[in-house]
Amino acid sequence: MDELLFRGLTPSVLTILVRRGADFAAAEDAVQDALVEAVRVWPDDPPRDPKGWLVTVAWRRFLDATRADAARRRREEVVDEEPGPGPATAVDDTLQLYFLCAHPSLTPSSAVALTLRAVGGLTTRQIARAYLVPETTMAQRISRAKRTVSTVRFDQPGDVATVLRVLYLVFNEGYSGDVDLVVEAIRLTRQLAASIDHPEVAGLLALMLLHHARRAARTAPDGSLVPLAEQDRGLWDTRLIAEGVTILQAALARDRLGEFQAQAAIAALHADAPRAEETDWVQIVEWYDELAGLTDSPVVRLNRAVAVGEADGPRAGLAALAAVDDALPRYTAVEAHLRERDGDLATAARLYVEAARKAVDLAEHAHLTKQAARLNGQLRSLRDDAEPSP
Repeated sequence: MDELLFRGLTPSVLTILVRRGADFAAAEDAVQDALVEAVRVWPDDPPRDPKGWLVTVAWRRFLDATRADAARRRREEVVDEEPGPGPATAVDDTLQLYFLCAHPSLTPSSAVALTLRAVGGLTTRQIARAYLVPETTMAQRISRAKRTVSTVRFDQPGDVATVLRVLYLVFNEGYSGDVDLVVEAIRLTRQLAASIDHPEVAGLLALMLLHHARRAARTAPDGSLVPLAEQDRGLWDTRLIAEGVTILQAALARDRLGEFQAQAAIAALHADAPRAEETDWVQIVEWYDELAGLTDSPVVRLNRAVAVGEADGPRAGLAALAAVDDALPRYTAVEAHLRERDGDLATAARLYVEAARKAVDLAEHAHLTKQAARLNGQLRSLRDDAEPSP
C-alpha cells in the first residue's frame, strides 16, 4: 500500500466529513476505519477515485456509528441527508484543519500530536514512538485534544502564528522513532505553503530546508555530534540550500519580516560560507539584533552572544553573555566555548563538565564531556612541558 497516498488523502477526507456535520472526534474515527478497510480491499480491487472511495466509506462508517448511538439521535437530520457516492470534490480544505488542530485551547504537545494524526496521517503508535512515550499515553493525549476541538466551530478564523509554532515544534522533535519528524514537518509545511500565501510560512519552510540540508554532516559515523564549525560542508545538500535561499529571498522581498524569516536568514549565511572561517559573523549579529527585536527571546540573546564572540572576539561575547539569564539551558556550554576561545582553558574545562551534567540529550552530554576531556588533556600537557627535566 502507498503510505504517502494515505497520508496525503487523510486530512482532506477528514475535512470533508467535518464540513458535512460530523464532530471532529467521530470523523477522525470514521476516517481511520475507512483506511483500515482500504488496506484490506485496495490490493485486490483498487478504486479509480481513491479520495472519493475513502469519503464514501468514512461517511457511511460515521452514519453507522451515529445511528447506533442513542445519545446522538438529535443528528437524525444529518443521517437522512446522506450524499450519494461519487467523485470527491477537488477543493482542498486542509488549511482549515491545520488551524483547528493548532487551536489555542490545546497545549503545544497536544496540538503537535493532533496535527501529526489528523493532517500528517500518522498512527497513534507512530506518534508515540516518535515522542518516545507509551502508546496509551499518546492515545489519551490525542483523545483529549479531539474532545477539546470537537466544540470549536470549524469556520472560526485561524491563527497562522499558532499553526507555525506547532509545525516548528514538530520539526524540533528531531529524528527519533520510526517516523522522521523533521521530514514530516517539512512535508506538512510544504503543504501549508501551497495553501496560503504568507511570508512567515515561506520563512519557516526556508528555515527547515536550510537546517535539514546540513543533516548528513551533523553526526560522525559513531553517532557523536559534529559542531557546525567542524562539519564537512561537502556533505551539505546544495539542492535544499538553493531551494531554501530562493524561498527566503522571495519572502524577504515582501518587506514583512518575521522571526522565522530572520532565523532563515541566519541559516542562509551559514550555508553561504564555503568554510567556517569565511562565515559573515558581522551580518549574523545584525540578523540576531533583528530577531531579538521581534521576539525578545532569551534564547536568541544567548545565541547572539556566540555570534558576537565570533564577530568581535571572545571578550565581547562574554560581555554580551553577561546580560543573559545564566539559568538558561546551554548557557554554561556557551560560556565554556567563549572562555576556551579567550584562552582560559582551566575555567572552560570546568564549565564543560558542568554543562555536561546539565545536558538532557545523551549526544550533547557525550559531546560536552569529550570537550572537557580534550581541554584537560591539553592542560596536563602544558603542566608536563613546564616541569623541569630531572
